[in-house]
Amino acid sequence: QMQPVESGGGLVQPGGSLRLSCIVSGRTFNHCAIGWFRQAPGKEREGVSCLSSVDTFFYEDSVKGRFTISTDNTRTTVYLQMDNLKPEDTAVYYCAVEIFGGCAVEDGNLRDQYNYWGQGVQVTVSS
Repeated sequence: QMQPVESGGGLVQPGGSLRLSCIVSGRTFNHCAIGWFRQAPGKEREGVSCLSSVDTFFYEDSVKGRFTISTDNTRTTVYLQMDNLKPEDTAVYYCAVEIFGGCAVEDGNLRDQYNYWGQGVQVTVSS
């Protein structure tokens, strides 16, 4: 019912841009928080960004100033605009839904106990 679906991944050169999209069958995200997470090979999953139901934001330190989370005016699609991409951004990116609307942060890290997860999309940054 709330299965997120990501799109927009692919191969991009360093310094390039990519926009990821997350939809939940066209349903509104009015009462939900949407988190973006990523997992690189051999590394644990980490939080990237989050948009809460009251439009507060979280960005992981390494992506601040480069990534932007946003939603459309109907709040049915959430985007992650990724600019000035670096090879270390290479990972599988996941969209996740937290039904109670909060972006929980612990010790500067976005908590990953979300209710629904997408299958992930590959982002590869390479020349």
